[in-house]
Amino acid sequence: MVEENKKKPNPVDTHVGSRIRLRRNMLGMSQEKLGESLGITFQQIQKYEKGTNRVGASRLQAIASILGVPVSFFFEDAPGQEAAGAGFAEDTPTSFAVEFCSTPEGLQLNRAFFRITDAKVRRRIVDLVKSLSDDETD
Repeated sequence: MVEENKKKPNPVDTHVGSRIRLRRNMLGMSQEKLGESLGITFQQIQKYEKGTNRVGASRLQAIASILGVPVSFFFEDAPGQEAAGAGFAEDTPTSFAVEFCSTPEGLQLNRAFFRITDAKVRRRIVDLVKSLSDDETD
């Protein structure tokens, strides 16, 4: 019998890696650029993002600083965490937003929206999108 030596990545490591990838993509930053900022290769960034390699605490703090988010960003909606008051809800609003921002359309929309400096114009865009959608909820 051949024993399988491949170890599955820890779900939390995979989640943290996916959040690193999400934020990096939201900023339009390449793996190479992030790696250069940290003094490591883009291959190492790939391993972090896949959850293959664990990100140490000091490295995660450096990544958070470069990507402009608090360290807690990488743990939002992590597996094994109980959401306060979530009950039996399958998806939290945060996980829906993360899923949307992970799509090519979500990334493009997010980047373009944040380049609009006029708050009134942004509000009118939100109103337009809401009027075009079928859902009438805020």
